[in-house]
Parts: sequence; C-alpha cells; structure tokens
Amino acid sequence: MTRPFDKVCILVLDGAGVGALPDCAEFGDPPTVNTLGNCAHAVSGLTLPNFQALGLGNLTTLAGVPAASKPAAYVLKMAELSRGKDTPTGHWEMVGVETTEPFAVYNPQFPEAIIAEFTEKTGYEVLGNIVASGTAILDDLGPEHVRTGKPIVYTSADSVFQIAAHEDVIPVTELHRMCLVARELLDKYRVGRVIARPFIGTPGKWKRTYNRKDFAMPPAPGTLLDKLIAARIPVIGVGKIQDIFAGCGVPESIHSEGNTDGIRLTLERLETLQRGLVFTNLVDFDALYGHRRDPHGFAHALEEVDAALPHLLDVLGEDGLLCMTADHGNDPTYMASTDHTREYVPLLFASRRFRHGGELGQTPTFASLGQTLAANFAVAPLSIGENYLPRLR
Repeated sequence: MTRPFDKVCILVLDGAGVGALPDCAEFGDPPTVNTLGNCAHAVSGLTLPNFQALGLGNLTTLAGVPAASKPAAYVLKMAELSRGKDTPTGHWEMVGVETTEPFAVYNPQFPEAIIAEFTEKTGYEVLGNIVASGTAILDDLGPEHVRTGKPIVYTSADSVFQIAAHEDVIPVTELHRMCLVARELLDKYRVGRVIARPFIGTPGKWKRTYNRKDFAMPPAPGTLLDKLIAARIPVIGVGKIQDIFAGCGVPESIHSEGNTDGIRLTLERLETLQRGLVFTNLVDFDALYGHRRDPHGFAHALEEVDAALPHLLDVLGEDGLLCMTADHGNDPTYMASTDHTREYVPLLFASRRFRHGGELGQTPTFASLGQTLAANFAVAPLSIGENYLPRLR
C-alpha cells in the first residue's frame, strides 16, 4: 500500500494544454491546437532538462524535449469532462466539480439591461461593452477613460465581465467595489467571473498591473478543498486560487505578482508547511503569453519553472508530492483568436520518494487529480475521477 504524502503542491501552469480534445470543434477550435507542442515547434525546440527527465515529452510531441525511456515522474493526460474551456471550470473539475451547464457567454456584448443595472448600482456610465483583447481595448479606449473617468467594460469568448480602470483615475479599492456590485447582479445571468483589470501608464504605454482580482461564482459544495478543510487539513492558495473558488475551501490566500513571485511564494510556504495542500496558479502562461500569442514568452516561462523543479522537489522531500497540471489550453500559435483552446492537460506526479515513474495513460476527467489527493489525505472520495494513489510507488 502506498504511504500517504504529508504535504502536496498542485502547480497549475495556466493554459498549458497538450493537444486538442476530440470535441474541440464544438468549442470553436481546430484539431491542430496543442499549446505545448506548437509552442515548442514555434521556438525551434524547448530546453527543459528537468521536465524531460520527469516525462513531459511522453505526453505529446515536444521539439527539444524527447520522451523519456524511464520517466522519473508518473505522467498522464487528462481530458475535460465539463462543458467549458475556462479557468473556473478547469480548476473546479480538478477538485471534483463537473460543470454540465456552461457559463453564459455574451457575444458581441452584454444586454443593455445588464449595463443599465450596473450603471444604476455603481453610479458609473461605461465605455466599451464589446468583445475585445484586454490590451487592444486599452489602446482604443484608454485615453477616453482617463479623460471621462468612465470604466471600460469588455468581455471575450469566456464567460467574463471585465472592468478596466487606470489606478490614478479609479482607485483599486473603488474598482473592486464596482466588481462586487457586478458580481451580485450577474449571478442570475450565470456569468462565470467578474474581473478587475487595473492598469497604469500613458497612451501607447499602458501596463496592466498585478492588482487584478477575479470575482467568481462559487463552486458546488463538496469539493476536495471543502473536504480537506472539514478534516482540518490546511489548504493554502497562491495566486488567484482563492478568487477562482470564491473563497470556498481556500481560507488562506497569498497574493502573487506573476510566475516568478508565485514560485517564490510557493517555495516559502512549502518550507514551513508540515501537512496540507499548497495550490498555486502560475497566471503568466495564460495572461501574458497565451492570450497575447507569444510562444517565445511562453517558452521562457516554461524554462523558469523547469529551473525551479529541483528546488520544489527538495523542499517537498520524500514525504511530499508535486502535482503539475493545467486548467485548459491556450495555444500561443493559434492566430484565429486570442481565446483559450479546448485541450487535454498534462498531469505529472513527482516526488523525491519515487525510485522511478511511468506512464499512466489517459483519464476522462481532471477530477482524477482531486480523487487521488482525497485518497492521500483519507477524506471522503469525490463523485468523479480515478484514484491513482496506489500506482504512485
């Protein structure tokens, strides 16, 4: 019988998919999307020696990262059971929630009734109300926002109501207040997330800041995180994890400012943790490189995580387990849109305890991660997902 791991880290490489799911056309994506594979090809090969040794190259064809004959980690691909390809849907499924009814998407704009109610309850008229790239809309409407003080509202192919405001025009605390108002009124419209998008700078030199905050609908109760908290097992969110779960099951949250900071904070918290779960989202893969279709930036971010892997495994030690995965795809080479892509995601179970790893094939749901950890921490099993703990030796 596999001895349980005292401390576990889930490290989410946001958007790092490994190939199109069979139903990708239903979500508007071609069968050629493959975030990591296409990124590797676009940069003429990745240099990821630690990921290679663990077996990342065993999950999809990665230029520069060949398959390992004897992977050091246990590796598998996870398909998404839920109807979606967005951040909350992916994260929720990891811990046991299948989203059978997709969040509502408003394209090309939100109905006037929503905007009118938002204006009435916040006191702000808005600019935009269109589908747009988060950086392009600042170029288009940033100057008018600064001149008028009206917040910029926009959406995307995801179920998001995004509000952008210059920090010198609308303070972050006021922007967050507006988002809370929007969150309350949008629940009945089943909008997945309200996102505060503060920025700074001047025309032509706008820069979004890490004061972003997500206001999500809460997941259904009974997630792995809820079960851990009920069993008094610590759960610590790093980055936007607490926001994604609307606080449910994530009582401790550590704000991060991008991947570098997120890795540092994860290491620091793991060093002091005796038993429990650290759940980290590395947002730059998605926000800075996936949506902006920047394969070179994406590749550099992968190299940064690769360099940190030995330290992460050392800090976890033989009583710790590192689980690396993703919440959806975001192919930085797919130029027909700037949205997420419907893909398989990787799952790598790694530990200094393992003498070797192996290939575990494929599972039909992200919840196999949560089911495995439920077994590890001896809490009640999830309703979906396969338990891989007996195979982690």
